[in-house]
Amino acid sequence: MAFDPLRERGIPLDEQPRDWRALDVPPIDPDHADPYTRCRIIAMNGIETEAIFFSHHLARHCPDTGLRQELAKVRSIEAQQQKAVNWLLSGVSSVLETTLAYEQTAVELTAWVARMEPDATLRQAYQFGLLEHVDHLYRYANLYETLEHRGADKIVDGLTEVMPGRPTSLHHRDPMDNVREPYRKRTTEPLSRLHALTVMAVEQQTMNFHMTAGPMFAEPAARRLYQEVALVEEGHVTHYESLADPGESWWEMLLNHEYNECYLYHSFVETESDPRVRSVWELHLAMELEHLRLAAELFKRFDGRDPDQVLAPACPPPVTFEPNRAYLRDLAATQGERTTLGTGYVEGVHERFQRAQETIMGGEPAPSQRVVEDNRAVSGQEYVLETEGPRPAGVTRA
Repeated sequence: MAFDPLRERGIPLDEQPRDWRALDVPPIDPDHADPYTRCRIIAMNGIETEAIFFSHHLARHCPDTGLRQELAKVRSIEAQQQKAVNWLLSGVSSVLETTLAYEQTAVELTAWVARMEPDATLRQAYQFGLLEHVDHLYRYANLYETLEHRGADKIVDGLTEVMPGRPTSLHHRDPMDNVREPYRKRTTEPLSRLHALTVMAVEQQTMNFHMTAGPMFAEPAARRLYQEVALVEEGHVTHYESLADPGESWWEMLLNHEYNECYLYHSFVETESDPRVRSVWELHLAMELEHLRLAAELFKRFDGRDPDQVLAPACPPPVTFEPNRAYLRDLAATQGERTTLGTGYVEGVHERFQRAQETIMGGEPAPSQRVVEDNRAVSGQEYVLETEGPRPAGVTRA
C-alpha cells in the first residue's frame, strides 16, 4: 500500500525535543561511507534549513501571537533536526571535499527531478540549471587537484562523471533573464510542487554554503572561484524560486513544506544504505508526520479547504540518488549552447547577455577558466572523470 503521510500517526510535538546527548550524532566516515549517503545528508540539511527560514518569514507576517508561538514550537524542532542532519557530516573532510559533495548532490538530485518531472516547462528549467552544476563540479575538481593533489573520484567514487558542462563563465546573465514563469497552482500536479520546492531549497543551501566557505581560503584562486560560483548560485535560486505560483497562500506553502519533508524522509528511509543514518531518517519522519498534521489543521482553519485538494493522495515514488551518466551526456550534447532570454530559452548569445558578460568579466578571464588552466600547468592536464564513452560533441572547455 502506498505511503500517505496524512493518514499516518507521528510523535506528539511535546515528546519531540531532544537533549544534547541525543543531538550529538556520530558523523559518517567520509572514507568508507556511501557517497549517496552523504548526498542525502546534504539534501536534507537544505530542506530543513528552508523549513526554518520559511517558518521565520511566515512568523514575521503573522499578526496573531498564539500562532507565532505555535510556529515557534515546531520551528525549534526543525532546528534540532537540521543540527542532527548537518552534524552527520565529518569534520575530517576539507572544505573543498565538502564542496565537491555539495556539487555531486546538486547534479544527481536535479537530474533525478528532471527525469521524473511531468511538466515539460518545469523539466526544461531543471535541465538548464543541471548542466551548470555539472560544470561547477568540473571546476572544483580541478581546483581540488591543484591545491590538495587528489582526484575528485575520492569523493564521487565513480558514480558521477566529472566533465565540462555549460561553461561557468557563461552562467553570468542579466538578472531579469533568471526569472521564469511560475506553475499554476490550480492545474499543476502535486509532484511538480514538491520538485520545485526541493530543488529551490537545495540550491539555496548551496548558495549559502559557497558564500560562507569562500572566505575560509587563503589561496586567491579558491577565493575567486567560490565568489564566482556563489554569484551564479544566487541566479539559480532566483531561477528556481520563480517557478512557484506566488498566489499560493502562506498556509498552503506551509502545508507543502511539511508534506515535502515527509516525502523526502520517507524516500530516504526507503533508499538509505547506512542503517545508523536510516534510523535518523526514521525518527525525523515520525516527527514530520506530526508537523504535517498541525500544518493541515492550520490550512483547514485559515484556507477553508481540505488538504486532499492540494496534496497527492499518497507519496510519489521515492526520490533516488543514482548515476545519471547517459542523461547528463545527452544534455551536454544537446543543450550546451543554451541561455535564457526573458522567461524563455534561446540558443547562443544575445545583446543583453553580452552586456552582462562584459560587465561581470571586466575584460579578464573568469576565475572558473583560470582554475582549469592552473591545473593544467601544475598537473600536466585538466581533471576529468569519464567512465564510459567519449565526451559529447557539444561540450566546450571555455
